[in-house]
Amino acid sequence: MSNVDLSVIGTKTEPIVFEYTWKDVVLYNIGVGAGEKNLAFVYENAPGGLKVLPSFCVVPAMKAFPYLGDNIEWSLMLHGEQIIRLSQPLAPQGRIIQVGEVLNIYDKGKGAVFRIRIKGQTEDEKNLYEAEWSIFYLHAGGFGGDPGPRAERIPPPEGREPDFSITEKVAENQAVIYRLSGDYNPLHLDPEAARRGGFDRPILHGLCTYGFATRAIVNELLDGDVTRLKEFSARFTGVVYPGDTLTTEGWKSGEGYVIQARTCRSVVLSNARVLIE
Repeated sequence: MSNVDLSVIGTKTEPIVFEYTWKDVVLYNIGVGAGEKNLAFVYENAPGGLKVLPSFCVVPAMKAFPYLGDNIEWSLMLHGEQIIRLSQPLAPQGRIIQVGEVLNIYDKGKGAVFRIRIKGQTEDEKNLYEAEWSIFYLHAGGFGGDPGPRAERIPPPEGREPDFSITEKVAENQAVIYRLSGDYNPLHLDPEAARRGGFDRPILHGLCTYGFATRAIVNELLDGDVTRLKEFSARFTGVVYPGDTLTTEGWKSGEGYVIQARTCRSVVLSNARVLIE
């Protein structure tokens, strides 16, 4: 039986201030696989300055999540889709003013999809980013609500080799590190919580996989220039476990690239597109 509280649709948070330093940026970068070979992502005194991955915006955004209702069982919440849109590059330290909003809750029968948006601005009210989550709440559907729009399909071009491809090992302790950036869902650390979510062991955060892909895009397509990535949307379609090998690849398409990430078992990021300048 559904315990979805539809009254939260359209509600917004009060402005929430997120203050961060270079240490938060480095912790996030390490959490999505950067190391000493990516010195500009892990060293505060790197030549040219510390680089902030565009996907870092999900870290402050997590602190501005709106209220979703009472008695939410977070081990049953699975990340479905993620979008980030950048209006300007993120600084290595600073203060961000954010507002979170519940855009809608869709009835998918077997579950409910929460659509959430967080907007971030500088203290002088200049737009920094918009981050949108689609979260699938298992067993919470069937309440007779709007099923939501059909998603656009963004498949890789048939018969074409990718324009870039990078394969990396996900560390065994990757989820342990990534959660320190603020995503404390026990699904990613606690074996019992993972079993309640239908997994035989803890899985990697979807946003960690998303960060791996963002870093691959920046390094392989943009020659390390974090300022050129303007939008990145992706659907989470498979499970990554710590210790897996992850391949991120992309195909030129219009103003951007179609992106896909996969392990040896399945495609884990699909329906993905990045827009760059």
